[in-house]
Amino acid sequence: MHVLIRRPALASNMSDYLVDRIRACREITLHPETAIVALHGKRALEAVTWRHFPSGTEETPPLRHVFLMLGATPNTGWLGNRLILDGSGFVRTGPSLLGRAEWPLAGRPPMMLESSVPGVFAAGDVRAGSTKRVAAAVGEGGIAVSHVHDLLGTYA
Repeated sequence: MHVLIRRPALASNMSDYLVDRIRACREITLHPETAIVALHGKRALEAVTWRHFPSGTEETPPLRHVFLMLGATPNTGWLGNRLILDGSGFVRTGPSLLGRAEWPLAGRPPMMLESSVPGVFAAGDVRAGSTKRVAAAVGEGGIAVSHVHDLLGTYA
C-alpha cells in the first residue's frame, strides 16, 4: 500500500497515534512531498502516476484502487467577507450565529445550516463544527435541501 503525502510529513495534520500506527505497518510505503498527477485505464483504474515535488521524478505503478483524503483546510477564500467564518476559515452556521451581530434578522433565528447570510446554507466539511465525514456531509446536504424548501415555502 502506498500513502502519498503532499507535505513533508504526516505529523503536520494528523493525530500522533495514527501516525505511529501508519509508520509501524510494514505494508505501507510513505511518499512525502508527492501527489497524484494522472490516473490511467480504459474501463477501470489500471495505473496511477505520481510526482515527487522536490526531484520532479514520476512513477506509474499498476494500481487498481485509490482513496483520497481531502478537506482538511476549507476552500473558502473565494467568499471574501461575504459570510462569517471561524478562525480556521470554516463557515459559521445556525445557532452559533445567535445573539451576535452576525445574524441580521430579528424575525427568525437561523436554520441549523444557514450561514450569516439568510438563505445561504453550508454543509459538510466547509461548515464550522461539522463531523468531517462523507456520510455526515451527505446527510447535511439533504438537510440543506430541506431548509431551502422550508424557506421557499414561506414565500409561496
